[in-house]
Amino acid sequence: MAARITNIFYSMLLVYLITKCDGKKQVPCVFFFGDSLTDNGNNNFLATAAKANHTPYGIDYPAGPTGRFSNGKNIPDFLAKSLGFEKAIPPFATAKGTKILKGVNYGSGGGGILDESGSQLGDVMSMKKQLINHGKTVADMKLLLGSSGRARVHLNKCLYVSNMGNNDYINNYLSPKYHLSTTLYTPQKFAAILTNQYRRQLRRLYKYGARKVAIYGVGSIGYLPQFRSTVEFMDSTNQVTQHFNDRLATLVQGLNARLSGAQFVFINTTNIALGDPSTLGIKVVDNPCCVVSKQTGLCDAGKKPCHNRNEYYFWDNFHPTETANHAMAIRSYAAASPADAYPTDIRNLVRRN
Repeated sequence: MAARITNIFYSMLLVYLITKCDGKKQVPCVFFFGDSLTDNGNNNFLATAAKANHTPYGIDYPAGPTGRFSNGKNIPDFLAKSLGFEKAIPPFATAKGTKILKGVNYGSGGGGILDESGSQLGDVMSMKKQLINHGKTVADMKLLLGSSGRARVHLNKCLYVSNMGNNDYINNYLSPKYHLSTTLYTPQKFAAILTNQYRRQLRRLYKYGARKVAIYGVGSIGYLPQFRSTVEFMDSTNQVTQHFNDRLATLVQGLNARLSGAQFVFINTTNIALGDPSTLGIKVVDNPCCVVSKQTGLCDAGKKPCHNRNEYYFWDNFHPTETANHAMAIRSYAAASPADAYPTDIRNLVRRN
């Protein structure tokens, strides 16, 4: 009996000490799921072409190239700061011991909702794989805290952020060289397939204890430098992805109605990105800052990027600069208009009991 009381006391003390270090945090931990917009080092340990662990990536990040697909910080970095965390949430690849009590970043460049999305890039972690990894984290947390019940209480208080779907278009539906989905499905049917799979995955996340979940929509892929050719092509590409975004708000509504005690919110990435970039000091929205490879659209290793990086929206042909990432994170945390988030923004989501 005495030993059991000691273990309970130790577990409670451990949570207190770990969470106290970051001061006034709005949630005890954050878990990130996603693709290269989220990845902060997981792909460094995978056999994949989707890597950002070399210069000029990270040129403005204090630690240099870390695996973030930007010149500096990414969306999870800024979100974590807005939530009161002093340090970045660690990638799953290196998150060990008590570090996991503050959260884990499972993001993997090239990963998608569908397992086959991004497969041409090599070994990338799909949402399915990221959920498997989260299951391992949950198991470790039970051991750290001494019981399933204490782990559940802790996990229920955390924020969960999922930014998935971009690669299901970029590296699947819009890549007929590697995938048959374009010929097999209409845009509407493909969006339905994605949504149904995503629903199952988010329900699984709920079973792991998620109660506060923010879901990002797919961005305006037609505006990426990689896809800019004609206005007609840009518009048609954006119309294809909009079918999925339109379904996400309905998905969120359904999950909130059916999953007891949970609240899901939809972050309208497209609406946020359509804001006036000049208000951020951004002057260039159609070209990347770094010298990109014609084969991959990623930055060529070692080549000098532009010097005025804060005036560019895009870092390479696919990914935003730190300036653009900051703007996206700030408006998803605190919506600037009702159209930015549904039914509420992340700031209000984390306030709910």
